[in-house]
Amino acid sequence: MARVLLFGALSDLAGWREKTLAAVSISDLRQRLGADDATLGEALAGPGVQVALDQILVRHDAVLTAASEVAFLPPMSGG
Repeated sequence: MARVLLFGALSDLAGWREKTLAAVSISDLRQRLGADDATLGEALAGPGVQVALDQILVRHDAVLTAASEVAFLPPMSGG
């Protein structure tokens, strides 16, 4: 089961910051989260949301293990 972390506005939207969920890939995890909470699913699919797998940003789907940590990061702003 993967450790799932939400940060910033994503955490506020979901009402939680950390969960443990069973998923085989990042895309499967997004689908499961969206099935449980459609608003969160839409937010995770939105532009600028980044994914870190075991503290490394990934720009593609990846296979998860029981020890995986997946963090969803909201779009960043600043200047």
